[in-house]
Amino acid sequence: MWWMRGRSDVIAQLTARERDGLAISVATLAELYEGAASARDPAAAGSALNNFLQLVTIIPLSETVAARFGKEAALLRRSGQPLPDFDLVIAATALHHGLMLLTEDGHFARIAGLQVQSLSSVTR
Repeated sequence: MWWMRGRSDVIAQLTARERDGLAISVATLAELYEGAASARDPAAAGSALNNFLQLVTIIPLSETVAARFGKEAALLRRSGQPLPDFDLVIAATALHHGLMLLTEDGHFARIAGLQVQSLSSVTR
């Protein structure tokens, strides 16, 4: 994540969006913890992660998000374009809560109805 890598442009943009509300899926949280633990300097990455977590609401996995995950996963598998499960949980969370997904992962565009914005366009 660019925040943990100290990208000042991303930090400034996300901090500015804090008043509008920022949220992450619990699946995103798990991926962020993995990234921090795998970093060259886990202590520094963990500190950066803790700072980031002060800006966001963590959205837990719910039965309705799980049902949306199942629907989207089945549609994508039938079309021959499956996505990793954690990415689908993230997408299902955003869809269920009507949230825009800020990401650089282009494969989220495969999910009908998901609002996606590139982080690089946020930082311009």
